[in-house]
Amino acid sequence: MNSIWKLLKELDNKKGITEVIINAPDLVYIEREGDLTRLNVSLIESDIQTFCEEVALNNHVLFDADHPILDGVLPDGSRINIIGKEYAGGFPAITIRKYIKSITTLDNLDGKFNLTDKWVNFLKAMVKSRSNVLISGGTGVGKTTFLNLLLQEITPRERVVILEDTKELKYDNPNTVRLLTPTTGTQLNNPLTMRELVKNTLRMRPDRIIMGEIRGSEAFDFLTVLNTGHDGSMCTIHANNPSEALSRLENLFLFSGYDVPLKAIRFQVMSALDYIIQLKRDRTSGRVVSHITEVCNMEGDKILLQDIGLRGNLGASFTGLVPRKVEELYEAGLERSFFENL
Repeated sequence: MNSIWKLLKELDNKKGITEVIINAPDLVYIEREGDLTRLNVSLIESDIQTFCEEVALNNHVLFDADHPILDGVLPDGSRINIIGKEYAGGFPAITIRKYIKSITTLDNLDGKFNLTDKWVNFLKAMVKSRSNVLISGGTGVGKTTFLNLLLQEITPRERVVILEDTKELKYDNPNTVRLLTPTTGTQLNNPLTMRELVKNTLRMRPDRIIMGEIRGSEAFDFLTVLNTGHDGSMCTIHANNPSEALSRLENLFLFSGYDVPLKAIRFQVMSALDYIIQLKRDRTSGRVVSHITEVCNMEGDKILLQDIGLRGNLGASFTGLVPRKVEELYEAGLERSFFENL
């Protein structure tokens, strides 16, 4: 067996590993609970190139001197990025974001994200009430994993369209369509962009639209879709706090090339979103939910936010503020006494 595949199989049996990094045959690292550790292993040099070729083949993309970047997934669902040896000091640089198999629903978190039962109940009601949710966080805080958890709360009766650039989301509802943008090295002559795929969802009769991550000018189209009656949609974004998430959405909206006044953009954002879930790493590098923030309304040219749940030094708690659409949460199964005596 190829020495890299063998190593990955061995690491599968070890808990807590979130990243595997291969810089050279004898420079292999793993990340566990935020700490990088160098492994005492030495891979077979020829296996590295063979491994890259096999990953490219499995992802139906090219990987060579003319296509030196490979973004794809491994058979277990882990995300992989490879950059060619021409740009990485003589050996392909391989980075693998491990798929966390132990978490499948909000009911078996096993301590991940450090959520209490009360927070879990609120999150379930949020999804079932068809709230539009933006999951925000930095690199490696578990945004995709968390979106996967929320997806499991969608009923099989709903038609879901999922848009991704790399297949990472796990959702087994048979009435689901996955739209993927071609990865680097694709052999398609005129590949569709994410913007074109988002626009096409309107013709597909979706109940919910799920976007793996919003990164560019597709922000304009995604917000437009959310404002045309597709409640219950969700996506992720790179940002360090809820306010920054909105600012980033505004900036990505501007990439669309339309000359739109800032106030109009903010009104579009405010109208489209109901909640922002902020993820971060705590002092021990564990992944936690730091904010559940409601997107309220406009005051002048500013979007008003209110924190429904916060995590402080003493742990997670609700602020006592009641969401504007609380009746929708009650109808979705949240107990009417939920916000009493918080």
